[in-house]
Formats: sequence, structure tokens, C-alpha cells
Amino acid sequence: MSPRSSPVLLVVLCLVVAAYCKFPSLDHIKPKASNKVQGRAVVELLKRLLGNRSTEFIVLVNRSLSNDSLDVCELRSTRNNKIFATGSSGVAVASGIYNYLKYFCNCHVSWSGDQLDLPRPLPRLTGVLRINTQHRFRYYQNVCTFSYSSVWWDWPRWEREIDWMALNGINLPLAFTGQEALWQEVYRALGLNQSEIEEFFSGPTFLAWNRMGNMFKFGGPLPQSWHVNQLLLQFKILERMRSFGMIPVLPAFSGNIPKGILRLYPEANVTRLGPWAHFNCSLSCSYILDPRDPLFLHIGSLYLSQVVKQFGTDHIYNTDTFNEMTPPSSDLAYLSAVSRSVFASMTAVDPQAIWLMQGWLFFSDAVFWKPARIQALLHGVPLGRMIVLDLFAETEPIFSYTESFYGQPFIWCMLQNFGGNSGFFGTVESVNSGPFKALHFPNSTLVGLGMTPEGIEQNPLMYELMTELAWRKEPVNLSSWVSLYAVRRYGSSHNNLTTAWRLLLSSVYNCTVPHYRNHNHSPLVRRPSFRMNTDLWYDPADLYKAWKMMIEAAPSLISKETFRYDLVDVTRQVLQVLTTSYYKDIVAAYHNQKLPELLTAGGVLVYDLLPELNRLLNSDPNFLLGTWLDRARSLAIDDKEAELYDMNARNQLTLWGPSGEIIDYANKEWGGLMEDYYAQRWGLFVHTLVECLDSGQPFKQDTFNQAVFQVERGFIYNSRKYPTKPQGDTYEIAHKIFLKYYPQALKTL
Repeated sequence: MSPRSSPVLLVVLCLVVAAYCKFPSLDHIKPKASNKVQGRAVVELLKRLLGNRSTEFIVLVNRSLSNDSLDVCELRSTRNNKIFATGSSGVAVASGIYNYLKYFCNCHVSWSGDQLDLPRPLPRLTGVLRINTQHRFRYYQNVCTFSYSSVWWDWPRWEREIDWMALNGINLPLAFTGQEALWQEVYRALGLNQSEIEEFFSGPTFLAWNRMGNMFKFGGPLPQSWHVNQLLLQFKILERMRSFGMIPVLPAFSGNIPKGILRLYPEANVTRLGPWAHFNCSLSCSYILDPRDPLFLHIGSLYLSQVVKQFGTDHIYNTDTFNEMTPPSSDLAYLSAVSRSVFASMTAVDPQAIWLMQGWLFFSDAVFWKPARIQALLHGVPLGRMIVLDLFAETEPIFSYTESFYGQPFIWCMLQNFGGNSGFFGTVESVNSGPFKALHFPNSTLVGLGMTPEGIEQNPLMYELMTELAWRKEPVNLSSWVSLYAVRRYGSSHNNLTTAWRLLLSSVYNCTVPHYRNHNHSPLVRRPSFRMNTDLWYDPADLYKAWKMMIEAAPSLISKETFRYDLVDVTRQVLQVLTTSYYKDIVAAYHNQKLPELLTAGGVLVYDLLPELNRLLNSDPNFLLGTWLDRARSLAIDDKEAELYDMNARNQLTLWGPSGEIIDYANKEWGGLMEDYYAQRWGLFVHTLVECLDSGQPFKQDTFNQAVFQVERGFIYNSRKYPTKPQGDTYEIAHKIFLKYYPQALKTL
């Protein structure tokens, strides 16, 4: 039977060949930096991390150590008690050394502090320790991370993050900083005037959604100093990423255009989308240029030419069509033509281009994206020239019902966090097993593992586990793994701590509720009403036991920054759960018309629990609103810019839009925010309910919403300066809270 007479057989053969050959179309994706440059980058990283002790490590990068493009690192002890590490890339060597630091020296590096008490001399290795991966790519970041977490970062903070990436084996990071500066040049070249450009770009904290075509203008206009600052930052970011042998992923054109393009090209085939996420059409309803229009190729190739000219290229580009937007047609030929045209705008500039696409649309609009439509979109691009991020695979894997994305390579990703919310959360069992299920899936086209959190700097345990799995042959024994995690995080083998972490792992970190999305729904950080989400996916008794054990271990460990952070975090989680308990008491008292009970429960919550929580959060540098605001204002060159950035920083955390369009989506439990935003709302809610009982008038949610909106908006414009340095003694504050609220917590069980 000839292939011509059986297109189905041809597709099957293509799938088998692609999987067997591990996509030769990706063979050109490799580090640009020389072995010597990558080796030097690791040496400099170790100096930053270990100071003088870094000289006890000898580093060599040798690309030929791997013959199949899969990273490998070999470590051995020398006669004079040094560690000689050789690896196939800078990232391979850095992650190999971090593996040694973790499992032989009980060390730990995280967003919330390091524990680097290195033994003297370094523990010896018997023979060769060989660490290798089955995964070509280890991807990191979500397009939203740049707005929720890194928007205000300076170079020292980026340097620290790129070091963390290298230590954790990341070799495919998203590099989206500074792209608006290039878009401005393209728009000017096309003939747009400055006001048309300024009407289009959103403010800094909303750029992720501006880039994806969800919204425009709000929080803007972007100052010219912003463009200059971000461009300079991007040059440093790219240089450092590449020096480790990473492959930065650069932006491409999706079809999202400023309205001014219609003035210049009135005949262009442009669709105006409907409103997004409760925004009205003054700030959303974006203009999308049809990829089949010749103008798409023109604008797309103009932009990518600028990207390649300014940023260089490693040939992988990200753009997302139809992100949280339904396509104007379900015709299969149309969907294939769209992806074919988007890809053509890349290959017109870079014939070796690979399109990296977030697979979020297939989940977020599952009603539209039926298998045949997914296949049509994916097959508009030659097999092996697109990589799909299975973005939320720990909860909603797409590969399993799309025959492994119909032959396109994919990366299994842990999303873990929405909106950068505070709060314990994890799906450890799913994360531990999921990558191996994907690897062994029939005709699997898996080419890597990834982490795609909307926001970072929370739940370090989950990210450490996920990065480690890329170098494992099988799932870890979770109980043993978390015991070792506790030992190296604190540099102590205190029994209480390993038991506490096992309890947390099996409860709050092991959400098994199907389709659960981790938006912190706690009443604590949501606008008060009678319809609040009070569900938990775990037994709080386990949280309370872990809390007690950490309090008992605290006196001998409070000097460790990692322990202080975790003591604040676990106490914060307990008070979050207790807030729900008081909320239920408040609602019950109101409905039963019992004023004394309402005053008691409301009084404890508003006048004691929330102020205590605010004091606790203010005692640790990782939980300060002031730091977020200070970083924002520090990027400004005058008062006007400082006010704009301050508004952006506050609005995203709270109203998320001018009128609360996505209110509390990006909630954070931070000192300052707790006092002047969340506690004020709860105070107004309790006060309103008391007045209703007093007067016999019913509680009206709409009336309350109007009143509380003034409180919320008032916070955004209060101009208050918040502490940027911790205040108070963490242990004293946490211990006082424990003595007061632990008995109360047990009563709620």
C-alpha cells in the first residue's frame, strides 16, 4: 500500500519516526557559548553562592560528554579534598554540584533563604557520581510570571534568579523582558504616532495580558525610561542565561495590534474580540489581525527581525494565539491556516525557528477546543517545529487525550500557582508520578519537563521536587524525600521537623481534589460576603500538629533564615484557616440574630487575629508589602512615574482593574496589606452586620460592595509608606500567637 493511498498510515509512520528519532528538527537547538565561557559562568556562580569555599570545586564543561544532547554531569573527589565536576553544559555542571551540595553536604538554596553550612573538609565521593537526565529541555516560567513576580526586579534580583535556574537544571527559560521597547520601534516604523502607541501599552503590572491581547491601556502609559531600563536589563539577562548554556525563549507576533493600525491599513482583515474578564471595551476587546492577511507576515517579520537583531537568537520563540479568547471560526482549514501563517512569520526571519506554544487555551476553552480542532491547529506547523507546553499537566494534562499532541513535541509542566497567591499548596503525588506517565505514554513525544507558575516565591518544596524529577529515573519515595528536604533546609536533623514536614506533605501539599485550581479562596483574602468558599482539601488537624512541632523546635533554629520563613508561613496558614472558622461564627451569629456572639467572633477577628497576623508578617523580609512598593517606586525617574508604578503595584494585588474586574485574583498575605486592606474590609463587614442587627434592616450585598469598594480603592491611593525592613522578633510573635490560638484551633476540629 503506498503512502499516497493511505494518509492515515503516513501520519502514524511520521509519529513513530518522530518519537524514535527524538525530533531531528530540534538538533540545531544547542548552547551558543563555548565550553570555556560556560565553565567560567559556573565558577562565578559558585563564588556568589559559597564565597571562599568555592575554590574547593573544580569545574570543567565538555560538550562531548553527552552524545545525545541529554545533559550529564560527573563528579569525583580529588586527592586534596576538592570536588572535580565535569558536565556537558554549564547548567549540567551547576545542577550536578547542587545535587552534591544537597545530598552530601545537607545544603539548600531557595527564594526564601539559603542554608549553606558546608562541612569541612567537603565529604569525599567514592568513585564517580554520575547525574544525567532523560529530558532534553527543562523549561521555566509562565508569561504571567513577568507581571506577578519579576515586574519590578533589578539586575541583582535577576542574577540571583538565573543562578537558581542553573543550580536547578533549567536550560529553557522564558526571556520576555524589554519587548515593548522593540514594539515601539516597529510601530513607529509602520507610521503610528506616539499617542496611538501609548494608548495601546498597559502599565507594567498588566503587560502579560497586554502582550496576549486580553487588555490594553490600563495602568499606562509606559514611560520612555521604562523602555530603556527594561531593554538594558534584557541584554544582561540574555548574556547571563546564554553563558550557562541556557536557551532563552524570545517573543514573537501573535496578531494583537494597536487600534492605530486600522488608520494606516483600513483594508486589513481585523477582528475585534469581545470583552475579557469583566473589563469593558474601553480597556479590552482587542484588535486581532488575521494571520492569513499579508500584513500579518509583514508586521510579524518586522518585529522578529528587531528581536533577532537586538537580542540575538537561539531559534525558539513563544507566542500564543487565542489565549482565553475563542477563535472567530471553528473551520478546521481556518485553524490550520492560522498556525501555518504564525509560523511563516517566524521562518521568514529565522528559517530554523521553533514555535513554543502554551497549551493553556486547550484547557481554558475546552468547550471550543475539541480534539479535531486541536489537531488542525497543531498540524498547521510541520511536526517537530512546534513545542507545546502542557501547562497545567499536574491537574489537567492535555497530552493524554490528544495522542501526545498529535505528534508535536511537548513539555510536561507543573503550574502550581495562580496569581502569585500566598498559601500552602501542592499536588505532590500527581507531580511525582505525572512526568513518568508522560514519558511512558504510547508514542510519547515528550521532550522535557517544566515549571509554569503564574507567580513564584512561595512553596519552595514543590519547585525543589519538580526540578529534581528531571534527573530521576523513577518517582521519589515522598516520605523519605521530604525528611531529607527538612534536614537540608535547616541544617538540622531535629525529629520534630521531619515529622512536621511529613504531616504537611501528606495533607496541605497533597491536594487530590479533581480539577482543583490553586487560587487562594480563603475568606481572609476575599471580599466579605455570605457566599464565601470555606472548603479545604486537607485536614487542618495535620497543619496544627505540624505548627506545634515547629514552635517546639524554634528556640534552637530561629537564627536560620529558612526556618524563620517557614515558622511565619505555617503560622500564617493556621491563622488563615482560623479566619474561616471565625467567619462561620460571624455568619451564624448574624443569621441567628445573636448580637453578643457576633460582637465576640467579629471582635476577635478584627481586633486581635488580623493585627497579630500583620505583626507576624512584618517580622520577616519575605512578607512585606513595603518591599514590593519600594522596588516599584525605585524604577521611576520622577514623582509622576513613581505614582504610576505605585498605583500599578497596589492595583494588581487588590482590585486588578479600575473597578475590581478581577478583584483579589493576585491576593497576597503581606504585612501592611493585611492591616490596611484585608483587615479594613473585615472591620467594615462586621460593623455593617452589627448595624443591621441593631436596626432590624437586612444586609444588602450590593450596598456593602459599594461601601467596601471605597475602602479598597482608598488603599490604592493612600500614599502610605510601608516598612521595607522586618520589625519585631519572629519567634516571640509566633509563640505568643501559638499560646493564644492553638487551644482555639483544637476546639474547631
